[in-house]
Amino acid sequence: MRLLYNARIYTQDARRPLVSALAIDRGVVAAAGSDDEILHLAQAGDQKEDMGGAVIWPGLTDAHLHLEYYSLGLTRVDCETSTRAECLRRVAERAAQTPAGEWVLGHGWNQNEWAEGFGDGRDLNGAAPHHPVHLTSKSVHASWANALALQAAGITANTPDPQGGRIERDAHGQPTGFLFESAMELVEKIIPMPSVHILSEAIERAQQNLWGMGLTGVHDFDRARSFGALQILNAEKRLKMRVVKSIPLESLQEAAAVGLRGGFGNDFLWIGSVKLFADGALGPHTAAMLSPYENEPDNTGMLFLDAEQFFEYGQQAAQAGLGLAIHAIGDRANHEVLEAYQQLRAYEAANHLPALRHRIEHVQNLHPMDQKRLAEMNIIASMQPIHATSDMFAADQYWGPRAANAYVFKTLLESGAALAFGSDAPVEVPNPFIGIHAAVTRQRPNGQPDAQGWYPQQRLSLQEALNAYTLGPAFAAGREGFLGKLASGYAADLIVLKTDPFQMDPTALHAVLPQATMVAGEWVWRA
Repeated sequence: MRLLYNARIYTQDARRPLVSALAIDRGVVAAAGSDDEILHLAQAGDQKEDMGGAVIWPGLTDAHLHLEYYSLGLTRVDCETSTRAECLRRVAERAAQTPAGEWVLGHGWNQNEWAEGFGDGRDLNGAAPHHPVHLTSKSVHASWANALALQAAGITANTPDPQGGRIERDAHGQPTGFLFESAMELVEKIIPMPSVHILSEAIERAQQNLWGMGLTGVHDFDRARSFGALQILNAEKRLKMRVVKSIPLESLQEAAAVGLRGGFGNDFLWIGSVKLFADGALGPHTAAMLSPYENEPDNTGMLFLDAEQFFEYGQQAAQAGLGLAIHAIGDRANHEVLEAYQQLRAYEAANHLPALRHRIEHVQNLHPMDQKRLAEMNIIASMQPIHATSDMFAADQYWGPRAANAYVFKTLLESGAALAFGSDAPVEVPNPFIGIHAAVTRQRPNGQPDAQGWYPQQRLSLQEALNAYTLGPAFAAGREGFLGKLASGYAADLIVLKTDPFQMDPTALHAVLPQATMVAGEWVWRA
């Protein structure tokens, strides 16, 4: 047994929220209490660890992350730059280090941060004239390809826009290199991808990054290759994070046919929800809105599925024991999803099916008439607080007054909805303390927009934000009896902090980093 004592431990257990010691046995918390209570349990051979007065929190969970994209992205060109010219410079630098003809891949560009916006996509040709280049945008709902990449994918002036996507073209009909939504797949499908074994090694390395940020669990929304890599790690006892694995819509029928149900797996890897998409994103102006974008009278975004289609898929999933997790950004997309969930809840009841843990991923803009409906139907709000501060200026510019209905954490919480917070990495950095800072202050780390924060009425308390990184994800994953707390019978997943976030200036929360991370009673990372 391992005994941790002389600490300030926030248990997230309402019966005993603050203790000084833990007894840990075979990966779970055996007891939580005072130093005297816990040390009294000691037996010969037990490990006693004096924590020196350090603060301990339960391990944090990122409730929406793309593990394959994040892990592989650690080696790609970082295109999240303040200028377009710097992005092009970085691509040219990587190309100079890469054998001619090999792919140059990057991620993170955001035209909303560049003075010239998208600019001329053909500029990418000059940055890497001898390499096919593909750069995904920060939102991952658009990409930028150079001429060699377009040629390799067979994209010409005669290539039609795919369903649910768009190829940007110049005045003569020639592709410029910018691809939106499903059009990205025309290039992505021809890019050589590493084997599932190489991906497993990349994910194993990425674990170190995530532990160092305070994460002991993630909800992964990548596809089958990620699942295969995770199974390899799990079988070889190298997976030391709690991973909830979503099922993509295209695999729903196959999953149902073989009898996969939500929750199937073990304590480190188990099946979650079926992932669907209602719309695009704010960044490329493809989020589906009830009325047009500001100064774009003909653009209301892109709605991929409507309420009836979601309900049809929902019936199939519910019969198979699988919940839904639906990506919805714009107010129209969220409205369609809520309409579908209303029908699905009635269907579950009428057919004596369990009320599954359905979710909306992002919930970025909600019409006021829809803001109480998640709580009324017990739909989980899976949100990313860092999106609010990252997107705030774009939201003001493209949604105008409707930005008041965006990222409404407090409104949803007060209505009774369950919040599960994440990052959408690699869209944003997965550091949960940056997310906690954004939720509590509604500011960027540099203090923008002002001392009150963006729409400050939506700020959360630190305790509320902590709940959304612990209790909320545990509930969404169906593991609320095992994860999210440091109490008897719960997983011994925890992080050690040098300073107490509850006793610091909230504007400094983004700089908090763990000193050590434990998963299943084992120290997996130390600063």
